[in-house]
Amino acid sequence: MITKINKKQWMTRLRKQIFHYSLFTLTFSVALTSCTDFFETESDRQVIDPELNEKTDSMFFTLGILKGVQQVADQYVMTGEMRGDLVATNQYTETDLRRLADFSADITNKYDSAYLYYRIINNCNYYIAHRDTSLRTGSRKVTLPEFAEAYAVRAWAYLQLCKNYGTVPFYTDPLTSIGDANRQLDTRDLQGVCDALAPDLIKFSGTPVPTYGSFSAGGGKTVSSQRAMIPVDLVLGDLYLETHQYEKAAQYYFKYLNDNKCVVEQAYVDLTDSYLRRLLSEKLPTSFSFSVRGFDWSTIFNSSGTNDIISFIPMAANILRGSTTELPRYFGYDLYSTTGGATNSTTRYLIDRQIDASASYLALNDAQDYCYTVTNTSGDQEFRTIPVGDLRRYITMYQLTKSDSTFSVMSKFNYANIPLYRCATVYLRLAEAINRMGYPDAAFAILKDGINEDLLSYVQQGDSTDLVVKGRYIRPETYRMLRTTVPFLSDENIENFSDNWGIHSRGTYYTRGAFAPYQLDTIVGSKIAELQKLHGIQPTGTLQDTINAVEDLICDEMALELAFEGNRFGDLTRMARHKNQAGLYGADFGSQWLARKLAYKNPTVSLLDEKNWYLPFK
Repeated sequence: MITKINKKQWMTRLRKQIFHYSLFTLTFSVALTSCTDFFETESDRQVIDPELNEKTDSMFFTLGILKGVQQVADQYVMTGEMRGDLVATNQYTETDLRRLADFSADITNKYDSAYLYYRIINNCNYYIAHRDTSLRTGSRKVTLPEFAEAYAVRAWAYLQLCKNYGTVPFYTDPLTSIGDANRQLDTRDLQGVCDALAPDLIKFSGTPVPTYGSFSAGGGKTVSSQRAMIPVDLVLGDLYLETHQYEKAAQYYFKYLNDNKCVVEQAYVDLTDSYLRRLLSEKLPTSFSFSVRGFDWSTIFNSSGTNDIISFIPMAANILRGSTTELPRYFGYDLYSTTGGATNSTTRYLIDRQIDASASYLALNDAQDYCYTVTNTSGDQEFRTIPVGDLRRYITMYQLTKSDSTFSVMSKFNYANIPLYRCATVYLRLAEAINRMGYPDAAFAILKDGINEDLLSYVQQGDSTDLVVKGRYIRPETYRMLRTTVPFLSDENIENFSDNWGIHSRGTYYTRGAFAPYQLDTIVGSKIAELQKLHGIQPTGTLQDTINAVEDLICDEMALELAFEGNRFGDLTRMARHKNQAGLYGADFGSQWLARKLAYKNPTVSLLDEKNWYLPFK
């Protein structure tokens, strides 16, 4: 039973918590005296007056803000995953996690802590209110990247609050006194937060994130400071996507991708693992070559990461170097064990892991076809598929004991990095926005081929026979949109995306090209049939059916690519709101869709009611 408190009670509690913790964090941010923590500095500067007029103050304060983001890392992932459809509890699951999973969490739950986000917000508010932005080195405004970062992190924190609690207390000036703490605070929902924060963020669109080189996080782990930051344009994209402003969302995601020449790199799942090789060898011809292209997908999550990582929360490799995380342990890996040493990681696997992959996650992976090519007797390439599932599952949920398919551990957090934005994350959210703009073919291209110059070959022309033979699935109006509104294919930008690949190929190998089995008409047709069976929809025979089906395909791809990274419940509720707003199969179809996806969890409340999607405010 969820414990309820009235608005006046929780506003009073919040003000006390914000004030108490703000005094701590404001001092901490600029009075860091130890070098043990890799986000700390040697400054002994204290908050005596509200001026931040030294050039180095920006770095000290930004690192203090990032320290606050570290404190919320475990909560961010647990509230995002335990309420989603990719995880299951087991006999070892602790009570707080179990109550998140069945929607019975009350204000005593240790993962329900709004003030952790408000600590971040108050530090950002203080910096924004008091930073001298006129300081220059030559003609360069030296504080501009940190100033933009404070706006971005504050907006990100408010986004998490709204996704967790719905309508939340909102303020943009710092609480630094008893009088501040006692004043009445405004409240805002997602739309209100977007309306309030987006105009200021837009002023900093395109501003590079701060960078201070690298930090040592202990145990041989090095962290790039640039990857610990949150880019302004990605937060803007999220604000607009969450509030159904799809074109604006797509444009800010595109701006980041274009400015940073960010592409979905070709990746593979390492087939040198004996279990995977045996799994495939039973299905593949003896002549099949286990050649690989691109980068090893599993390296996204290691200590150095790859270009796929844009922003993460880096945690220390040991307690002597700063904030640590419980996430690896929850998923079956004792990162901080000293038994066996760093070279003997097998001693670190835990039988009493607390979180399992759900049956629906495993079924989704198993339903994917692995596609490869062979050369026939005529010397031509033929596409063939085998039902071995999406291979990313075998890295994400690594099967430790090959003879026991039920024993596996989730490996993404084994290096204590918690991804916030990956290149794949941004492209999938971009696909979600473009799809809802009315261009499901462009959204599908992000899954299939990647948006690149090859799409010019797939623009529809001629009669229907030509469409079938040539695999032309991009409509002329979509091509025009990709030249203008979201201009991947403009003459100016097209070269920036020549190496873009389809995300689905990362786990299923061949999806690219006009003759690969993974095609828009067949895949969407199968998804519509699945939705008819599972959700009882009645197709309308319009483009809107395709948009809804492609949205579900994107939802599936988010599960395959981004599983357990903290996004899932937010992705599900956002898409449920999209579906409700569209009203295609009824005004509450999105709520019904969400409730059916999570029915296996036996929730203690009805998820048909949106108010039950939120945690009790604490």
